[in-house]
Amino acid sequence: MIERRTVFKAALAAGAALVAAACSSTNDGTALPTGAAGADGEGSQPVAKITAEPAADAKDVPVLKPAVLKVADGKLTECKLTADGGKAVKGDLTPDGLTWTSSEPLGYGKTYTYAAKATGSDGKPVEFKGTFTTVSPAKQVRATLNPADNQTVGVAMPISVKFQSPVKDRKAVEKALSVKTDKEVEGAWGWLSDSQVDYRPKEYWPQNITVNVEAKLYGVDLGGGAYGKADVTTKFKIGRNQVVKVNTPDHQMHVYRGGSQVKSYPCANGLDAEVDRNTPNGTYIIMTREPTAVFDNARYGYTNVNKKWACRFSNHGEYIHENQDNAANIGKNNNSHGCVNLLEADAKDYFDSAMIGDPVEITGSKLSPPMASDVKDWNYSWAAWQGLGAK
Repeated sequence: MIERRTVFKAALAAGAALVAAACSSTNDGTALPTGAAGADGEGSQPVAKITAEPAADAKDVPVLKPAVLKVADGKLTECKLTADGGKAVKGDLTPDGLTWTSSEPLGYGKTYTYAAKATGSDGKPVEFKGTFTTVSPAKQVRATLNPADNQTVGVAMPISVKFQSPVKDRKAVEKALSVKTDKEVEGAWGWLSDSQVDYRPKEYWPQNITVNVEAKLYGVDLGGGAYGKADVTTKFKIGRNQVVKVNTPDHQMHVYRGGSQVKSYPCANGLDAEVDRNTPNGTYIIMTREPTAVFDNARYGYTNVNKKWACRFSNHGEYIHENQDNAANIGKNNNSHGCVNLLEADAKDYFDSAMIGDPVEITGSKLSPPMASDVKDWNYSWAAWQGLGAK
């Protein structure tokens, strides 16, 4: 009698252990359904199985990686992913009910919670719950993009992405950048510093086209614990093709429109006898248009000199501007400190035709291009420019 009761109690204990095991979950975060064993011990557990990626308890999950819930041997009936504070993440369930995928970027340094249900092919329900956390950057780096939206610029205008702090992973950045035009254009990205990457075409942009730029930098690992703070985009237009050409010994500034010369103005350029005062050779762009500008150069003894109709084409200090005070030399002698001097009426006429991004080509000088200028993109050969891309 005692032995029979002992065996009976042991059998009950074994049954309880079997039910308890059916309520557990696997180590990889996969849900195991609840259910009671049958009299024969077979078919006690539903066949459906829900899995998640990222897995439950995952850490430092990339924010651009979508969360995915899948079910085998069944169909998902409820899928929910919530962030800290209970805000639901948008997502889409496939028509066959087998896969749910989040459709919006995740946030940095957040904990997300899964709650999913499914019905198996055997008609039995299963549930899945779990959490994961996303990467928390040491620094979020903001970027700016130029030209800005809706601008119309000249055919030499580069696209410039500037970061508020240096970037270590240049390849990752370039993968996040795209340039689309309504005409085929060959171009490339080149790094001018650790915090600036520019895009320029091999030749000047075709005139009258639209350029769309996307810098999808949010979530991009920039290296050293830094990540992109936000995406930036721009859509701008390239205007008419206008090019300024100055061969300094000729004392003439020629303006070409669509490849044909439309204007020629007498000018005075940088002093020939002093190389440091030469107007430097190179290809530049119009960077600013200033109805009046103040010039100071303590090295050469002048300060607070006001001139009209000034178009800056280099941060080295070069402008195209009015200098009526130098009328006696304009068209005859080069005696400036590097600027292109024009008579007042001619300066106003050119100023009215100029556009930010117009190319300015200087030849005939003894001074090489100043590579410290902000916009030096066109002073690299195409092969050299391509060499500035991420290695």
